[in-house]
Amino acid sequence: MGFWQGRSKRKNTGGRLKTARTKKKREMGSEFIEPRVGDYRKKVTRGFGGHRKLKIKSAEFVNVVTPDGAKRVAISGVVENPANIHYVRRNVLTKGAIIDTEVGKARITSRPGQHGVLNAVLIE
Repeated sequence: MGFWQGRSKRKNTGGRLKTARTKKKREMGSEFIEPRVGDYRKKVTRGFGGHRKLKIKSAEFVNVVTPDGAKRVAISGVVENPANIHYVRRNVLTKGAIIDTEVGKARITSRPGQHGVLNAVLIE
């Protein structure tokens, strides 16, 4: 189900606003897809101007940047997530989340629900 992100039909005082036009498709949003640790699954949605947006539903590998170069490594689990403390228990991947990988702990730098790719930097 979509979310309408247009102007409210009411004023701050609670009074009704007169509608000068109808709702537009460009004002629609969508629900947050929680990218999780698991087999790679994605969702393609239509963006503004016909642009295709790739949203990750789940991923098992991450591109980690190390001093030696970038590597594609498996994700063991989520260690810490500043977005929500309950995301750690549910293994939800968001930007800024600390994950445990084969090469060590890494911080996610991309937005998996927006960019469609999972990048991270190694934490010393």
